Amino acid sequence: MSKNIIQAIKDYSTPIIKPSDIQHLVQEIRNEKYVLLGESSHGTSEYYKMRTEITKRLIIEKGFTFIAVEGDWPACQQVNRYIKSYEHNFVNANDVLKKSFNRWPTWMWANEEMVDLIEWLKNFNQQQPRERKVGFYGIDIYSLWESIDEILQFLQKRNSPDLEVAKKVYSCFAPFQRQAEKYALSASFYSEGCHEEVSKLLTVLTLKKNQYKDSEESRLNLEVNAIITANAEDYYKTMITNDNESWNIRDRHMVEIIHRINSFYQNTSKGIIWEHNTHIGDARATDMANEGLVNVGQLMREQIGPENIYAVGFGTNRGTVIAANEWGLNFTRMIVPPATTGSWEDAMYKAGSHDKVLVFTNENKHYFKDVIGHRAIGVVYDPRYEHYGNYVPSIMADRYDAFVYIHSTNALSPLQVERVLI
Repeated sequence: MSKNIIQAIKDYSTPIIKPSDIQHLVQEIRNEKYVLLGESSHGTSEYYKMRTEITKRLIIEKGFTFIAVEGDWPACQQVNRYIKSYEHNFVNANDVLKKSFNRWPTWMWANEEMVDLIEWLKNFNQQQPRERKVGFYGIDIYSLWESIDEILQFLQKRNSPDLEVAKKVYSCFAPFQRQAEKYALSASFYSEGCHEEVSKLLTVLTLKKNQYKDSEESRLNLEVNAIITANAEDYYKTMITNDNESWNIRDRHMVEIIHRINSFYQNTSKGIIWEHNTHIGDARATDMANEGLVNVGQLMREQIGPENIYAVGFGTNRGTVIAANEWGLNFTRMIVPPATTGSWEDAMYKAGSHDKVLVFTNENKHYFKDVIGHRAIGVVYDPRYEHYGNYVPSIMADRYDAFVYIHSTNALSPLQVERVLI
């Protein structure tokens, strides 16, 4: 690692001593349509708190109209309905988060850190006319069965003639007992899938979506659940035979949903995207490109122009985190060891053991063009082996527009959720 990098971080970063110090970063965001806020783990308290502070300021000062997160659409719709006062069955933000995010990994959104943002959004929206209320949406692909349930319930309530098409989709998936692995094996190796059924459902509901227009976003909800059903079927069918392509299907899906939300807002929206660094940082600036992988950050820059995107990465040197030892297991609080020598996080630490924000500009980008390891922690994590697989080779100035460094971080605080196994 070059001493020039460390010195450049010292020269061009701004210390974060108190929450208001993030204003420097907010001022850098000018005419961008989308601000992408990352995280280097899904279980770190400070990332949620910092993104909340930035999000509030972007809504108040820059007129941003919706938040889209790396979460399930049906669960996030419950939050959206709560903050827009469409739904009155929830007591408070704690209640809506606990009841809505009950599928693993529950801690990503059902946590105490999110309570503050959700209550703030509800209070903010109560002061706004209907067309100015801020939305909260999930853009991930995993809610196959929940989305089918949503479609069926909606069409049943309206005694819609399209219900029969939806029932055929439900019947096709029923033998797999809501287990994605069973469907993936059947569709991949035995050609016993539901592609035709979900394609027909998507076509029918897309063509007729305006028939379901109302004041509570039913058209958007129905349309997106149909897209999820089609794309999730493709994702699960692909993940057994081509892990890289399944990643691409997922990230293309998330971009598609962002565009659908924008279209619903009649292309006047400004969106704040909360996802892991591996999704929001441009994949072309990492070794992901060598494997044929794309991501949200890359696709959005390509599709609507880099001048419309502002991506902010987040990272830490050490601390604690919430994660699981294996996929599907209960979470645990883990130690995050000091960043490996020569990594980006190590350079940030050596430039001063204080929190800081670094904005990449034309003036300083040339200092940050070397390839350097950048830590990434997922929902499954083993600190003992992180030096061997948790660092993504990256050109930081190309991957992000800015970077927020929190020197020592803490595990977030999950809510007590009654988990369902689906």
